[in-house]
Amino acid sequence: MPQPDPATAGPPDPKWLVASLPQAVFLLTPALTVASVNAAGEHLVGQGSSRLVGRSIDSIFRFEEALIADRLADREANLVARGSQVRIFDQPARQIDVMTAPVLHYRGWQMLVLEEPVGVEALSLGLAGNDGADDAVLRAPDVLAHEIKNPLAGIRGAAQLLERRIAPADRTLTGLITTEVDRIAKLVDQMQSLGRRNPEPALPCNLHEAVRHAQAILAASHGGNRHGQPVARCVVDEEFDPSLPLITANHDALVQVLLNLLTNARDACEAVESPRIIVRSRFASGILVHLGPGGGSLRLPIELRVSDNGPGVPPALRDHIFEPFVTNKKSGQGLGLALVQKLVREMNGRVTHDRDEVRGLTHFRLHLPVAGTVPNVPRPVEQGMRA
Repeated sequence: MPQPDPATAGPPDPKWLVASLPQAVFLLTPALTVASVNAAGEHLVGQGSSRLVGRSIDSIFRFEEALIADRLADREANLVARGSQVRIFDQPARQIDVMTAPVLHYRGWQMLVLEEPVGVEALSLGLAGNDGADDAVLRAPDVLAHEIKNPLAGIRGAAQLLERRIAPADRTLTGLITTEVDRIAKLVDQMQSLGRRNPEPALPCNLHEAVRHAQAILAASHGGNRHGQPVARCVVDEEFDPSLPLITANHDALVQVLLNLLTNARDACEAVESPRIIVRSRFASGILVHLGPGGGSLRLPIELRVSDNGPGVPPALRDHIFEPFVTNKKSGQGLGLALVQKLVREMNGRVTHDRDEVRGLTHFRLHLPVAGTVPNVPRPVEQGMRA
């Protein structure tokens, strides 16, 4: 499509409007084949328009709700289906909002619009200009942190002083007080991190070094499960691509993200006879995000996958695991993955979850930008990433 001259052109051509939409838009012929697709549609399915135009829609998408296929076959029906399970080619099913609409004055032609739900955007994006209740909610963790952590420090100190004056047989109770104070303080810290409005600065970063750093922290911990009981040592297999370039990220935040994912993988494996964690890095084309009005698009070609052979997330929770306070851990607070999503989004990246029932593996995937591709971030000095 030729570029118009803004100085002489009138209102934008409707084709440019469709091409600019962040939603995936497919124009379907009466035979239910693809007549055209915008850039967001190309990146949703991971293929260019030259390979998609002319294909039947059912060879690209499989809708697990029969109603969607029925409405498409009707050709004259409108449909809005939120959070539908959709398979793209042979990929695992994903939660996608699906909309269909007939094209006016073109009998049998219709538009298919797909969009992946954004999840906990209020916590993740920290958008400027949100006044009123949203700002109050986001400031609440800072207020709570100030009002709660100060007395907690006093309670902890009092418990430590008391421990020196009581009989050894009674020190279990003071130890319990100290442990619970530390747990509450950690919970407050996580809530404060979720409410933080200003993201940490992102710079060129070596992904593999961050992975090794997180693994070293995990290995140096007590080595037990979430109940403090010893568990069999997990085998961590590294499948790194040494040719990958540097990424754009905040090193400390990335280490925190990886530590959370690795800890979750270890906990998931605690009841498995032969626990195993796989950390794999690779180049994955076709992932693209929009940076907002006037910000253009950004490719996220670097993928890091953390996999484990635990039983996986219960199906009822899989669509909500990145939401605060959602967890299947008896002693968990459900803030770890919400924080992971927030930190990754602040790096302009994305994090996803899927389950491979055939191989018995749970995957968490990070998609991150290459250093030098994010606006207003310094370019790297070195271009390689060693394994």
